Amino acid sequence: MSKAEEHPLPSYTHPPSPQVTKRNKRFCVLAMLAGMFLFGLNFRSALRVTSLKPYMGCGKGRLHTRPRPHYTLPSGDKIPSVALGVWQASKGEVGQAVKAALAAGYRHIDDAWAYGNEKEVGDAIKESGIPREDIFITSKLWNSFHAPEDIEASLDESLSRLQISYLDLYLIHWPIAFKKEPYEKERKIVVDVALTENPYPTWKKLEELVDKGKIRNIGVSNFNVWRYENLTSNPLKYRPAVNQVELSFGNPQPELLAWAKLKGVLLEAYSPLGSSRQVKETLELPIIKKVAKDLGLTPAQVIISWHVQRGVVVLPKSVHENRIQENFKIVALPQEQFNLIERAAVSKPPQRVVNPSKGWGLDYDIFA
Repeated sequence: MSKAEEHPLPSYTHPPSPQVTKRNKRFCVLAMLAGMFLFGLNFRSALRVTSLKPYMGCGKGRLHTRPRPHYTLPSGDKIPSVALGVWQASKGEVGQAVKAALAAGYRHIDDAWAYGNEKEVGDAIKESGIPREDIFITSKLWNSFHAPEDIEASLDESLSRLQISYLDLYLIHWPIAFKKEPYEKERKIVVDVALTENPYPTWKKLEELVDKGKIRNIGVSNFNVWRYENLTSNPLKYRPAVNQVELSFGNPQPELLAWAKLKGVLLEAYSPLGSSRQVKETLELPIIKKVAKDLGLTPAQVIISWHVQRGVVVLPKSVHENRIQENFKIVALPQEQFNLIERAAVSKPPQRVVNPSKGWGLDYDIFA
């Protein structure tokens, strides 16, 4: 794990160079001619059989390169750019979803203590037969365990349920600390004002657990700029590896993204398709459907690809095998189409899907 002063900017996907585009087109033409010569195919049949249109630059607006498969964290660890999110995945479904994801090529699973499904996720990972070290596993510290004396026991519970000896990434789930006793006894929320206003004691304990080998990387979730800078203004041994936040076409947060790139903070996007409340509307947007049609993709693939090309880790969630497979097949969008989506996303009022402020009885907005 590198020290706090070592925080290089994460790498971002760039559009293909003209040289790459020309080379890919030449390859595609040769492949089609070979298909016509060897199999007696007409032009359209040869183009269909080669199945290279979405990847090799054939046809109008087609794609040329694959996007970045991972980002490098300050520790040197590589975090895959697309993960399976398991929030709201029900018991009896989440295990099969994890197995389907790993079979499809995913090597990043995003979980949390609060999701209540770590045991089933752990069982699925174990049954997959894929070596533990090949899978990047994230979990999160819940609000009622922010007190330094409570953190390790909560972490150990997650490790036990997941049946692993360490986490690749452990996040402070929310920038709000609850008093533990009333929450555990009555699910009554009493905010721990001291730890909410100053999360440094929580962070120091997490750094200690990195040194003990139980966590490889630590980060935050749902932190706005003020909360992030409030934490990092302290003398840190390890800087936050990521900040996991809501990012979608409906809530693109361009200011936060620009700040993150400037500061070298890697963002992770939860609810990238708009969650259950916005996903149908998002996938039916004319601009998304047009880009999808032009590029031979599904609307979901267009949006997930757009996220990765913005330079963030994406956490799409599904329990349906076909959608899990679909969400993993991302591409690098041509710059024109990327810019089209970006402009459309940032030119309208944002619509946040997840905001528990009122539900937790707060008299302020967590994100303000």
